[in-house]
Amino acid sequence: MSLISIQNVSVEITGQNILHDVTLDLSAGEILTIVGPNGSGKSTLLRVIVGALAPTKGKITRQKDIRIGYVPQTLAIDATLPMNVDRFLSIPRWASKNEKLAALERVGATNMMHKQMTDLSGGQFQRVLLARALLCEPDVLLLDEPTQGLDQPGSARFYELIAEIRAELNCAVVMVSHELHVVMSASDRVVCLNGHVCCHGTPETVSNAPEYRALFGAQTGGALALYRHEHDHGHDHHHEH
Repeated sequence: MSLISIQNVSVEITGQNILHDVTLDLSAGEILTIVGPNGSGKSTLLRVIVGALAPTKGKITRQKDIRIGYVPQTLAIDATLPMNVDRFLSIPRWASKNEKLAALERVGATNMMHKQMTDLSGGQFQRVLLARALLCEPDVLLLDEPTQGLDQPGSARFYELIAEIRAELNCAVVMVSHELHVVMSASDRVVCLNGHVCCHGTPETVSNAPEYRALFGAQTGGALALYRHEHDHGHDHHHEH
């Protein structure tokens, strides 16, 4: 049984058709990445999944009592208001000190409890956002461009952490990403979105689809080479450029 099932969903906002006839199922324990150009409806689809936005047409079904953890794309913290990590982790849901310490430890941010949110680096901030999302022990973890602003090594470390958490919790992970190399190396399944589902399937299937290449062009070759390199255990593959 699917954790979340989206059937023929369309979303109109102020008369503009953002999503059209999107059908998607999310299974337990899988990493699903949604890719697409700017304005393709990726963040809108996440808002539908999390329940922050009701579809104009179609139906979304969530497994009963499903727990969803959400890591937003951006989060503005008022620099004039003192807000340390300890306090932030209890918003909007109160959490015990032990729960917060365990969540920070899980994301590799053990010593940050008393730091001010505005003093954190980009990577530290993302880890704290992730820790807050993990406090509910989610069945589904949603991440909206989670490494935006991080350098490539920082992005790689963050996605390694996501893979570890998926293995530990057996939670499904849904990521919106523009980083095609990450899509190829980290995902079980990819959905290419451009207002509708252009193509979907394994990373290799999607990267070879004409619709995907039409959207991303020459970027796809290196991404697929990296995917093959990281998933092959018996042979050496060299990156194509």
